[in-house]
Amino acid sequence: MQWYIKVLKNYIGFHGRASRTEYWMFMLINAIITFIFTLVDDFANTKEMFAGIYGLLTLIPLIAVGVRRLHDIGRSGWWYLISIIPFLGSLILLIMACFKSEDHENRFGPVPARSYEYKK
Repeated sequence: MQWYIKVLKNYIGFHGRASRTEYWMFMLINAIITFIFTLVDDFANTKEMFAGIYGLLTLIPLIAVGVRRLHDIGRSGWWYLISIIPFLGSLILLIMACFKSEDHENRFGPVPARSYEYKK
């Protein structure tokens, strides 16, 4: 949960780097919350109102953490636009998000804290 909150606190931070742990923990918790809101919408018959509002509120942090993840592997954030290509673009981004982080400082900043180094 700490990684999810860290991403939300850095709401519009497109600079710097995001480790694999930060990225994937945010994506996991975001998917779980979206699923819960979808269930609530189904039971309340609100036609995906809650899930839609939540999706809009987390759209910018989702893009920002994706851009920072690309920075962590040494790619420009503009690579995120490849997701415009249906299916193939998202698949390429998924594969790139799985790449190992660069173990040294790169042009986007210092190495991000690892999960065992994170302090509140």
